Amino acid sequence: MGKDLGANVVRIHLQFGTYMKAPGEVDRAQLDRLRKMLDLAQETGLYLDLTGLNLFRIDAIPTWYDEMDEADRWEQQAIWWSAVAETCSEHPAVFCYDLTNEPVTGGPSKEGEPRLVLGDLEGFWFVQKLTDSPGKRTATEIAEAWVKTLTTAIREHDSATPITVGVIPWAHVWPNAKPLFYSPEVGKHLDFVSIHMYPSSGEVEKAIKAVPVYDVGKPIVIEETFPLSSTLEEFNTFIDGTTDVADGWIAHYFGHTIEEHKAGAEPFGEQVAAFLESWRERGKSIAPLSAEAAKSKKSR
Repeated sequence: MGKDLGANVVRIHLQFGTYMKAPGEVDRAQLDRLRKMLDLAQETGLYLDLTGLNLFRIDAIPTWYDEMDEADRWEQQAIWWSAVAETCSEHPAVFCYDLTNEPVTGGPSKEGEPRLVLGDLEGFWFVQKLTDSPGKRTATEIAEAWVKTLTTAIREHDSATPITVGVIPWAHVWPNAKPLFYSPEVGKHLDFVSIHMYPSSGEVEKAIKAVPVYDVGKPIVIEETFPLSSTLEEFNTFIDGTTDVADGWIAHYFGHTIEEHKAGAEPFGEQVAAFLESWRERGKSIAPLSAEAAKSKKSR
């Protein structure tokens, strides 16, 4: 289906609990399934953006993991990524490893809130905290230590696959905000920048201006984008306005064909059908635009 829609990369969210049976014990059967998914991607001419450690469903977070302190939890995360990297190393269908979706350094939870996750959206928790005990450490110190821990675990098995972290671009919210995970201290461990951008109606220029904040000398992929809060015309203006700085865009696919959305498949029915038709056509021109942007960056 991805190829039919003009895509060449598919982002896959791998859940932490799926691949861990117990502390330090990975599920080899699930890793075998991951390898088969890579084989299928290769057969269909697609590359996979493997985003890890996700805790999207509260009831799927292992109790033993939720109860761990920061040091033990990071150790389990390193074991998780080590196993995934060993499984995926040298497979031609792997585009990148994304350490986790939209991490924040975190702090103590408020009463009644989950300990490790934030950002509830219809029962999915998309934001993960690195710690609930920051102590006297700065956000940069926490982020750098965490990224270094996980990239080291990956590089023990895979020295070539690019590593990134998909982040919320706070410069889109606060124009003066500086990158955390793509600061010099943290970003030195990462191979390219991944940001998640959803332009809002009437604020497309604001979204466009936020992207260059993350131009830190590495390729930029807008790893999540979609006309969630804008018209399709405004969304296309956003894509056009970021071609000089972005090297790629990854949009949403909801598991249905264009025809099924036209017939009313949710979410958004005909709205998504129109987007997918537009995105399929744009895919024919995005590739050369991305190549030109990368060439321009090298000449700066």
